Amino acid sequence: MRVIIQNDYENLSLWAARYIANRIKAFNPSKDRPFVLGLPTGSSPLGTYAELIRLNKEGYVSFADVVTFNMDEYVGLQRDHEQSYYTFMWKNFFDHIDIKAENVHILNGMADDLQGECAAYEQAIASYGGIELFLGGIGSDGHIAFNEPFSSLNSRTRVKSLTYDTKVMNSRFFDYDLNKVPSQALTVGVKTVTDSREVMVLVNGHAKARALQATIEGGVSQSWTCSALQLHPKAIIVCDEAACGELKVDTYKYFKDIEGSNLGVAAMLQ
Repeated sequence: MRVIIQNDYENLSLWAARYIANRIKAFNPSKDRPFVLGLPTGSSPLGTYAELIRLNKEGYVSFADVVTFNMDEYVGLQRDHEQSYYTFMWKNFFDHIDIKAENVHILNGMADDLQGECAAYEQAIASYGGIELFLGGIGSDGHIAFNEPFSSLNSRTRVKSLTYDTKVMNSRFFDYDLNKVPSQALTVGVKTVTDSREVMVLVNGHAKARALQATIEGGVSQSWTCSALQLHPKAIIVCDEAACGELKVDTYKYFKDIEGSNLGVAAMLQ
């Protein structure tokens, strides 16, 4: 596991975006061999998306031969609902880059057969040979996508009921009205994420400090689904100083030392 500690959210976002851009460029994707990218929603990736948009507009990286799979979607929200993740992704990312609409995959929370929708999603991922890099974030309770605490670490894309805490957290997007927050979501599983050849997780803010500590220093446990990253051969955690508050001093110093030569973001575009 690599842990990249940046001073603040802005630099965290720059580092993550430039890493992704360089991975796409190095892969040299084509129509017959696209780069398959997993993507999250929420506030954590917004800075990363903004920098990727800038890099695309400047001609540094193209998404013309990139295929995407999103992590999750609410059950019961139309795609044009302002809080659907479909709307979120097009508004905050896809509408601003040169990606082809047919290369974008987002779960349909209005599908007549939700179980069939989930199975088809897994099949679609497999049809591309798996995901090359999955970008994600974690909740304050350590959940990845909507894999709440005590979700199976071998789980695949499925329907999940949302916990009260998650609904409270997400109510800020629904006028703080819990009754407006969907009670279920379609989500990729923990194993769907960790089967990717590389996983990058963004962790920012003091509210995520306990989750970051559990991810890095705790044991692998269903109670912290983020801890499954410990078993991945190519996991990268990009965090800011505020999120490191619960780490042991020696842990913090170790990653600052070992990753010291890799922290500069300007050099990544050279």
